[in-house]
Amino acid sequence: MITDWTLWLEWFIKAAVLIFALLGGFAYLTYYERRALARMQTRVGPNRAGPFGLFQPIADAVKLIFKEELTPAKAYKFVFFLAPIITVVPSIVIAAVVPFGRSVNLFGREVNLYLANINVGVLYFMAIAAIAVYGIVLAGWASNSKYAMLGGLRSTAQMISYELSLGISLIPVILLGNSMSMVDIVEKQNGLWFVFLQPVGAVIFWIATLAEVNRAPFDMPEAEQELTAGYHAEYSGMKFALFFMAEYQKMIVICAVTAVFFFGGYLGPGVDRYPLLGPVYMFIKIFVLLFGMIWVRATWPRFRYDRLMTFGWKALVPLSLAIVFITATGILLAEQTNNPMWMWSIPVASVVAGLVPVVTIYQALRRLSYERA
Repeated sequence: MITDWTLWLEWFIKAAVLIFALLGGFAYLTYYERRALARMQTRVGPNRAGPFGLFQPIADAVKLIFKEELTPAKAYKFVFFLAPIITVVPSIVIAAVVPFGRSVNLFGREVNLYLANINVGVLYFMAIAAIAVYGIVLAGWASNSKYAMLGGLRSTAQMISYELSLGISLIPVILLGNSMSMVDIVEKQNGLWFVFLQPVGAVIFWIATLAEVNRAPFDMPEAEQELTAGYHAEYSGMKFALFFMAEYQKMIVICAVTAVFFFGGYLGPGVDRYPLLGPVYMFIKIFVLLFGMIWVRATWPRFRYDRLMTFGWKALVPLSLAIVFITATGILLAEQTNNPMWMWSIPVASVVAGLVPVVTIYQALRRLSYERA
């Protein structure tokens, strides 16, 4: 019989492993991004600290630890100190419901390769992801600086715009998985990933998460050319490092969640026989999705702010509502007619619906170019 203290010990060990994995992942994600960007832009990238520059994240950490921390004289000091913590904690807490594999037998007992499997995991993800923006808003307000405040306000407007599309784009996943548990959603993809049934939903989710993480081309709250770094303009030292850490940890967690919702999570060849392959498949999928984020940053220019908001409200929100209707209709027809082929009408209709805003935006940009010429 498993006693309570052993169960608590298991939770503590898994939580510690998860936290240290995110901290190490954050450090070497910066190295991964800098090397990948350098490769794309025909540069060398970090190569001085250690072999192949592998000690560069350690050098950056030492620099930030010893860097002087400055607090503006007229800042709201308690909130100024609290804001980075409010930003970084949700980026770790979200990972609690992400399954990295099935159960494995360790030391004579079954150990699940996830911290928690709650029946409303999708709702938990949405709730915790929405909290992180409070840290950014409070950082902008507490700095008592006009540029920082503008960055905080931009983050608020951006979060409201893209959080709606993010939430709606997950409804087809819930409908296809018939559950809000992340483990159930992954197991439902055993044989067919949801990205093939709802590719447009996956693209909307991907775009919305880029906006949620404030990654280029949606990095308006910290646009250096306009706001001199925006909401964290007055931060330095380890307080700035916490904002930096939060962004990169959220990138890792968002890619893990994307893999769970649309790319089969820990499922892959041989998982049934060798459950420890689950975390390996998750790592590979996260690695590839992170490269996609880095590639977008290297390729796309920053949006103009009014176009950013227009794109969120006039393109993504109507399209995400359309794919919910299409997915629900396809599932209903498949169940009523007892013909699973109706499920393949979902991706076809979704792609047709997705082409509408693409063509509309393209025609609008052509018209603007002609007018300016």
